[in-house]
Amino acid sequence: MPTINQLPVLSTINSGDQLPVYSPNNGDARRTSIGSLLTFFQQSFASPTLAVNLYVPGNGFNITVPTPVSNDQWMLLQPAGTLATGTITLPLNTGVPDGTTVLITTTQEITSLTIALNGATAIYGGVTFLGAGTATAIRFYQPTNSWYQINADAVYAAGVQAFLAVPSSANLRAAMTDETGTGLLVFATSPTLTTPIITNPAVSTGTFTSPALVTPALGTVASGNISACTSTSMALTTPVIGAATGTSLSTTGNQVISGTGKQGYATGSGGVVIKITSKATGVTLSKSTGQITLDAAALAASTTVSFALTNTVIEAGDILVMNHISGGTAGSYLLNAQSSAGAASINVRNISLGSLSEAIVIAFAVIKSVSA
Repeated sequence: MPTINQLPVLSTINSGDQLPVYSPNNGDARRTSIGSLLTFFQQSFASPTLAVNLYVPGNGFNITVPTPVSNDQWMLLQPAGTLATGTITLPLNTGVPDGTTVLITTTQEITSLTIALNGATAIYGGVTFLGAGTATAIRFYQPTNSWYQINADAVYAAGVQAFLAVPSSANLRAAMTDETGTGLLVFATSPTLTTPIITNPAVSTGTFTSPALVTPALGTVASGNISACTSTSMALTTPVIGAATGTSLSTTGNQVISGTGKQGYATGSGGVVIKITSKATGVTLSKSTGQITLDAAALAASTTVSFALTNTVIEAGDILVMNHISGGTAGSYLLNAQSSAGAASINVRNISLGSLSEAIVIAFAVIKSVSA
């Protein structure tokens, strides 16, 4: 009998090809086919096709799918109630056979579900929310090292479910996300509308109560009361305005004050700045009106000192009205200024007969002026 190395080489194996097998029950060597041997291995050693794992997770759970011992993994989640967050960590990609399927079922809502890849490249179509009684199934494809969604059961939001069960106006409104108004549904024939807002209507006849009109062309109005109205570009003749407020007022005629009223700046328009080095040091105060306290350095008789006022309110040609209002000898100073864009040069002259070392306070107000 030839030894094994003397046998011819069989390059192609078929299921009917046979192998020598020693049978202890019979006490001798016998033969069996390769196909019979394969069936024996499949029945005796192959992994089951489905593994079921039941969990009772809490909020913020992180559950790892076991490294596959079967082609299908069923993760059955049965929490006590709705969970705000939770994570399912997939098995390590290097231990996942090609075609492995993970089925995730939950008996309660998981508002924010994270599926951690654990080495895989991507997941396509993965869900981030699971409603109560729903499931998602994903399958691993080894050549791309990725998971793919193969099934996802969707459940309607609670508002939609309520409307489908009881299709009332209130339930429909609860199911909507961009509705306006409240009340009952209105259909086309003889509807009763309560304080509707109608834009660009084309109406030939009818009576309207409290309508809200957008850019209407009213024509000549015989009567009415517009005390609660707001309008743009209205031409008013001799109106009695009362205590009016606004952002600007432009007139082509006179502005006349009768009585004891004043014209000027209100609180919030002014500011204060103090010079602390010398009378020639510049200051910054971007206000329409304000006060500047000069340094107490000596200013000789018949001498002028100039300093720069940086002020973004000032424009070229504007006039600065100035007065010496306190701090020092009244009547001993002459003040004037030259304005430019964003600044003014202020001149202070001692017109007394002696040197003065006084921290005088100058009040100023900017008046708009133009040359044309």
